[in-house]
Amino acid sequence: MTMLERFATYINRCNLLAEGEKVVLALSGGIDSMVLADLLLKSKVDFVVAHCNFHLRGEESDGDEQFVRDFAEKIGVQYFVKHFETENYAAENGVSIEMAARDLRYAWFEELRQQLGCDKIAVAHHADDQTETFFINLLRGAGLNGLKGMRPQNGAIIRPLLWASREQIRQYAVENQIVWRDDHTNAESVYLRNKIRNQLLPVFDELHPEARQGLYKSLEHLSSENELYRELLNEKLEQIVEQDGDVQRLPYSKLVKSKVPEPVEGPVYSFQLLFEWLRQFGFNTDQCQFIYDAIEIGIGNQYCSPTHRLVIGRNELQLSEIKDVVDEEIQIAAGEERIEKPLLLRFSRFDKTAGFVIDKSPNVAQLDFDKLKFPLTLRHWRYGDRFHPLGMKGSKLLSDFFVDQKFTDAQKRNVFLLVSAENVVLWVVGHRIDDRFKVTAQTKYIFVCRQIH
Repeated sequence: MTMLERFATYINRCNLLAEGEKVVLALSGGIDSMVLADLLLKSKVDFVVAHCNFHLRGEESDGDEQFVRDFAEKIGVQYFVKHFETENYAAENGVSIEMAARDLRYAWFEELRQQLGCDKIAVAHHADDQTETFFINLLRGAGLNGLKGMRPQNGAIIRPLLWASREQIRQYAVENQIVWRDDHTNAESVYLRNKIRNQLLPVFDELHPEARQGLYKSLEHLSSENELYRELLNEKLEQIVEQDGDVQRLPYSKLVKSKVPEPVEGPVYSFQLLFEWLRQFGFNTDQCQFIYDAIEIGIGNQYCSPTHRLVIGRNELQLSEIKDVVDEEIQIAAGEERIEKPLLLRFSRFDKTAGFVIDKSPNVAQLDFDKLKFPLTLRHWRYGDRFHPLGMKGSKLLSDFFVDQKFTDAQKRNVFLLVSAENVVLWVVGHRIDDRFKVTAQTKYIFVCRQIH
């Protein structure tokens, strides 16, 4: 079977494309995406080209962009190019360059898809990418859901080359005289993925000539087994979780393991069931471990994900959605104003003068007015909030900041955040401002927030 025939077979088997559907093709100019472009052309799929310039490799990045433009014009398809300030985005959001590039490109691809009325977004991930992702997730402590790897389709995103190895793709490119751009950073073992590609996988090749084929098959098995596991798990959760209006209740008696090693005194609860129930509502592994350890002994403790709140009850766990409360979302306009509910703040703005002295009181926040996006909002913290504490490079989770500052549970519940219209934390009221909004030599106007006792 030829590569083109296998390509068509995989698309049909996984129902990736229906007749007449239009595709946004993510085209970097590298060998993988260029082969995907060739296969789509020969399969007579209607597509447009989308290219991201992340400006991470200087002139090479611009060369990639021109190469893609020339290719799209040559084959007569529409093309779109987006420029990103990737390093700035990574620094501002406290994520790696890899994660920043991923977030930026997928957000733009989806925006472009909707704008053009396209049906799918095609990316050129292949079997070796799948293997590398497996080891990345393995090192991060992922469970079955993470180890199963990427799916052929995830929402509008399709991966028509997920069955093909890097070697098959290269062989097809050579045989069909496909021109591509090489990214020299792929040969550098700087990022974790490159280290796995360049250092770990070659060891497997030495150990066994069919090592990669074995890894591909194992990943297929994991994916199939995960689907079955999910079906059985959902059935189990439907049996043990009780819906009471807006509250979900999980009695401890239904969380007890049926089989435990002897001798064990008292009930032994299933962490896995607890985790699988809560992870779908945004709770992470560490939170689930805290909750698990608090069962029966932490009555009244509360834990929050970005969307839900879990309370440790006497005989059960109680989960409810966090809804915006009017008196916790207080709108603040620019200028001087008082707010009381339940704390009192006074806001003012003035010109920065030569004799200006920074007030170091934790009850006063002095911010660069021109950097603020109004209206501002005063609210309680939510799990997942992060900011750049004054004096630090990079960001920190509020939950970690609270640990560093030895906050009690009561302090965490009662602390307020002053956030911008873009939901960026400006000030942990009474504690620390965000370093990005501090007063600098370039500041012209100062916005002062003062907590009144």
